[in-house]
Amino acid sequence: MTTGRAKGRTARTHAYEVAVRAEAALGEGPTWDADAGRLIWIDILGSRVFTYDPVSGRRTVLATEQHVGAAKPRVGGGLVVNLRDGIGLYGPDSVTGSGPGSGPDSVTGPGGSTAGGPQEFRWLHREVVPGRRANDAAVAADGSLWAGTMRYDEAPGGGSLSRVAPDGTVTTVLDDVAVSNGTGWSPDGRLMYYIDSPTRRIDVFDFDGRQVSNRRQLAVVEEGEGFPDGLTVDADGCVWVALWDGGEIRRYTPSGTLDRVVELPVPRPTACAFGGADLTDLYITTARTGLEAPHPLAGSVLVVPGAGRGVPQPAFAG
Repeated sequence: MTTGRAKGRTARTHAYEVAVRAEAALGEGPTWDADAGRLIWIDILGSRVFTYDPVSGRRTVLATEQHVGAAKPRVGGGLVVNLRDGIGLYGPDSVTGSGPGSGPDSVTGPGGSTAGGPQEFRWLHREVVPGRRANDAAVAADGSLWAGTMRYDEAPGGGSLSRVAPDGTVTTVLDDVAVSNGTGWSPDGRLMYYIDSPTRRIDVFDFDGRQVSNRRQLAVVEEGEGFPDGLTVDADGCVWVALWDGGEIRRYTPSGTLDRVVELPVPRPTACAFGGADLTDLYITTARTGLEAPHPLAGSVLVVPGAGRGVPQPAFAG
């Protein structure tokens, strides 16, 4: 386990570019959709799912009727979404887009429609819990969705982490969570990393393909340095973590050593993911909610070209 910044041993960089200039209230969940060659990201509080093609500049947006915690690609096209009241599925034609250089088009759902006709949506698993909403999620190698929840008031124990099978079967993995956030796996699939943000910890579990065991700390973020939020794991097995109220992205080695920091101009980066054709560009979502005087880039998607090398992310098999 490591703590602190370890400045003397840590490479620091300010290098970043603006991928998508936006004003998302709570930008989150960047995911590279390799089949479509585009980035998927969301605005939780804006109830929007966005896509961005860095080659053509094409952008799309899908509006949901509920706060959306995560959106991931499905095998064969479409999206699985972690919504306030459960897990939903959109069909392959549910996201339409605009041309290079223009603003995104809008699509409404669940059950919504546009001039192009009704959008294909259905619930895979619906479970209404007053005061609770969806948060971050990730897809495991077997095509299952590991979906997190939290209470709006962030009460300890009010959230959970569950495994959602392609057929909609839900198994609770962790049931004593405050703010379920970053989830990811080592390149060999034998470890799962996880963040419950108020704990300030990045935890690691042993993973057998379906179940987790032997929870322990990989690293802890010291008080005053922000809260760990979303994470991604690179091809070297290092864990990249966004620090909410910390204004940076940190990379921890598999042993928990902090070895790289990307310093950002915005205080609330929320998550990060590798994308691009060779998975070497690190995309970073950001938030502006709760800030009295947000930085002009708060709510935008930033990118660090050539930051490292990611691993291909599986699509949801349902």
